[in-house]
Amino acid sequence: MPAATKDAVLGSAVDLAREVAVGLAEDPSDVGEYLGLVVEGERLVSHRFASAARGYRGWEWTVTVARVPRGRTATVCEAELLPGPDAVLGQAWLPWSERIRPGDIGPGDVLPFKADDPRLEPGWTPTGDPELDDVAIDELALARVRVLSPEGRDEAAERWYRGPHGPTSAGSLASAAACGSCGFLVPLRGSLGTVFGVCANQWSPDDGVVVSVDHGCGAHSETDAEAPPTDWPAPDPLIDELSLETVQLTQPAAEAQPEAPQADEAPSDEGPSDVVATDEVATDEASTDEVAVDEVSADGAASADVATDETQSEPSPVAEPQPDEAPTDDAGPDSTSVDSPESTDAPDDTTTSDSADESPARPDPEP
Repeated sequence: MPAATKDAVLGSAVDLAREVAVGLAEDPSDVGEYLGLVVEGERLVSHRFASAARGYRGWEWTVTVARVPRGRTATVCEAELLPGPDAVLGQAWLPWSERIRPGDIGPGDVLPFKADDPRLEPGWTPTGDPELDDVAIDELALARVRVLSPEGRDEAAERWYRGPHGPTSAGSLASAAACGSCGFLVPLRGSLGTVFGVCANQWSPDDGVVVSVDHGCGAHSETDAEAPPTDWPAPDPLIDELSLETVQLTQPAAEAQPEAPQADEAPSDEGPSDVVATDEVATDEASTDEVAVDEVSADGAASADVATDETQSEPSPVAEPQPDEAPTDDAGPDSTSVDSPESTDAPDDTTTSDSADESPARPDPEP
């Protein structure tokens, strides 16, 4: 090696090396200054030139020359653009099957087959025993060429549980109940069904996704949102005064009448009640006067006294009839029973004077 450093033939082949580098570059200006040589071995030297090409900062044009023993002519072995100590490099190259990541597979993409995938193992081989074959094929669905191995099952369970659909996600921590008590959870078959299930709620952000039983979201089937308080004040109750009438059920003791109506018999209209009361009073007075005339005709003055007492003892709810009503026939019988002695069989001055004295106590109805 020390003798190689003294190879003058190869060391002086700088112009030859530059000519080769310019031939490789797209533009002659891409080949920069000379950076020196590197002794690669006996009668083998590499000349280096700086790269001025865009995107290749820190790279070097390297041209390796050699000669035969006892030869005086340098020949070019190889020439290439190699990264220098300060070159900007990309990531280490990996095969496509190793570079792909979850979510990179698109429509039409196909992964290469892995015969020795540790996540899979051979499926069930029928043995001819009905009991074993029915359990393995019908219940466990192992009648496939390859099925999940324990390593593949544990890897999937760990990835699902630690992922965004496990109990540590933000939505799960904010939820009020877990998926294990939700009616939309469809448990998985096999050993994974004790920890995981599939969400079947279209309103859930996890619809159609495998979730853990201790996961949670706001679309749980047994929870409800509390009604927020309103910012508007509560309105006062509205009373329809056109179809409802306010009635006072209790009457003060100072205003109570001797024959006050019952509390549940409140009048609905004051006008018709006055008319009915007036008609009843007029009818009662007419009936009383007729009884008084008959008694005066039969018994004389004593009957007139009785008629007068009965008329005075009967309370009248209405003092006077309405002005627009026609006068009744009460004045005739009253005047006959008190003032006309011809209608009696035994005219007695004492009886007549008594009746005359008592008659002013009962006022005659005004015409």
